[in-house]
Amino acid sequence: MPNLKKTLAWCVCCAVVLAVWPSRTAEAPVAAERVVFSNGQVLATTGRSAVGDGLVLQLRDGGELAIVPELIARIDVDDAGLPRPAEAMATARASAGPALPARPYAEIVAVASARHGVDPLLVHALIETESAYRADAISSHGALGLMQLMPATVKSLGVDDPYDPATNIDAGTRYLRSLLDKFGTRGALAAYNAGEAAVRQFNGVPPYRETRHFVGRVLALVDAHRDAESGDNVN
Repeated sequence: MPNLKKTLAWCVCCAVVLAVWPSRTAEAPVAAERVVFSNGQVLATTGRSAVGDGLVLQLRDGGELAIVPELIARIDVDDAGLPRPAEAMATARASAGPALPARPYAEIVAVASARHGVDPLLVHALIETESAYRADAISSHGALGLMQLMPATVKSLGVDDPYDPATNIDAGTRYLRSLLDKFGTRGALAAYNAGEAAVRQFNGVPPYRETRHFVGRVLALVDAHRDAESGDNVN
């Protein structure tokens, strides 16, 4: 891919050397993924392994690359478009019937939404899609807590405890606000899922099945909750 050499050179400059690392201790199942680095570079991979405190990426074009996890902004599925494990419960509940899920942490969401100027229904829909309101959720890509914040995002936002509901929701809402200011609603949700670089590359929602599913699901939940609230007000 066009940025492969640039990405490899950038990673090497970070002094990450495969030869000096210990043997692999765990391997992720082989799957097409997009590794989005904190500098905006994107690398296509087919798998990854834990090596000491770092990761070894299996490159889609062949070969391997050793990196430190701190360089990664997020890792996204690139082929099947399936929801992340932390989203599985929310997806199952949505397909089970028309009943809307309850909205836990309503007071925390209300405070964070007011503080950062974000529609609370959008925050609730994002939490429902990302973690199904599980404060201890950890995705296979390392996303943490209710709003599934990646470690790099946790660090950049100065989050001490990503599993604390109030802290996670406030940080996630603050991050969402920054994306809304840059890309608008649909673009912000796409960037939340696939990274800012992907949204800029495609000048909008990228053509990734997972990302399109994610954006559609969040917006559908917002509409459903808004309709439910309107019905309650009428009654």
